[in-house]
Amino acid sequence: MRILVLHSDIPEDAPPEDQDTLIAAEAVAVALHGCGHKVTQAPFREQGLAALLARVRPEMVFNMVEGVDGKGLLASIAPRLLEEMGMLFTGAPARPMDVTFDKPLTKRLLREAGLATPDWSVPPDWHGLDGRAWIVKAALEDGSIGLDDGCVVPGQGVPARAAASSVRFGGRWFAEEYVEGREFNIALLGSAKNLRILPMAEMTFANWPQGKPRIVGYDAKWEEESDGYRQTVRRFGVERDEPGLAQKLKTSCEKVWRLFGLTGFVRVDFRVRGGEPLILEINVNPGIAPDAGFAAAAAEAGMAYDELIEEIVKAAL
Repeated sequence: MRILVLHSDIPEDAPPEDQDTLIAAEAVAVALHGCGHKVTQAPFREQGLAALLARVRPEMVFNMVEGVDGKGLLASIAPRLLEEMGMLFTGAPARPMDVTFDKPLTKRLLREAGLATPDWSVPPDWHGLDGRAWIVKAALEDGSIGLDDGCVVPGQGVPARAAASSVRFGGRWFAEEYVEGREFNIALLGSAKNLRILPMAEMTFANWPQGKPRIVGYDAKWEEESDGYRQTVRRFGVERDEPGLAQKLKTSCEKVWRLFGLTGFVRVDFRVRGGEPLILEINVNPGIAPDAGFAAAAAEAGMAYDELIEEIVKAAL
């Protein structure tokens, strides 16, 4: 097939979480070429998309647009335009992307559907804040922006932390109950009617520094020399070791897939408290660079990287 790998328009001085998009796009292009496809790679620019498609004439777009003008909440512009143009593309449609990028909205829909998710609170009223620990998060961005060692605060500290984060990073911020439990990042792959759950990864916190919040924060994802990066260790095997817990995680993933009308490649993040999974976030456009968690789960399933990328193409078909 003729496939256009369409990625975010990333400036040279972009931070690591954005540069990762270019690394992943290059790897995907190489993998597609290795599978026999004719590949073109280009950045997404809203005004020039029609001309780009007319010039390249792709049969499919491999959508890797994670943000527009540096804003993750605008990523759905790309699939929406591709839908309007009748273009076949990989990954989630625009509507599920819009909904799941809004974390408080996602949590409300999960709760209404009977799916467990930690408590949360939003400004300006900050209803429900109490003496529990809370993690202050960006409402409309991913990549662990703003998740540093100071993001977990008692209820009375939430408004000030959210205000400071808004000044530093921009955007809306909210608070989610901090769950001191095990964390799982689960990779989902497939079409609307054919879901495959890849081996479930537990993120463990090995020899963790005392006083440091047990979260997969910004340092754990992007700062290779940090304690967070070196000591956040991915482990597989829950299906074998704890089949009961694995079944609960699987059931939750299946319900999420149906509830939000997901397709393509998705990651669902959980905390497990008292043996019960709580859904933290749904990432419909997760990183798929060869060193990312999604590729690690595929490798654990016996899939080479080229095979993973080809499976994403097949899901779109």
